[in-house]
Amino acid sequence: MSYSLFLVLIMIVAVLLVLIIMVQNPKGGGLSSSFGGSGSQSVGGGVQNTTNFLDKSTWTLSIVLLLLILVSNFASPNLNSAPTDTTIQNTLDQRDAQEVPAEPAATTPTDTVQ
Repeated sequence: MSYSLFLVLIMIVAVLLVLIIMVQNPKGGGLSSSFGGSGSQSVGGGVQNTTNFLDKSTWTLSIVLLLLILVSNFASPNLNSAPTDTTIQNTLDQRDAQEVPAEPAATTPTDTVQ
């Protein structure tokens, strides 16, 4: 139950992170450029506040995603656990206990065809 919850939360955070990153523009354009006009005109710092919000939300969502992935590792069911020493020893003992079929004796032909 808790593992499924972590998977759902990871998916939600990942989708939000993708959306936030898609809104941004690496050159400083993105969502903030549509409010600023020519870029040199900024009224009241609204463009800077938008950029700061997008940057902070990107970092926050990235950290939350990383933490959710790490915590979900502890909540995951151990379906593929590594074999223990006793399991390996039991397998080797079973192999030794099985009868090995005897190899047929090598036969040599008495008559040679020429």
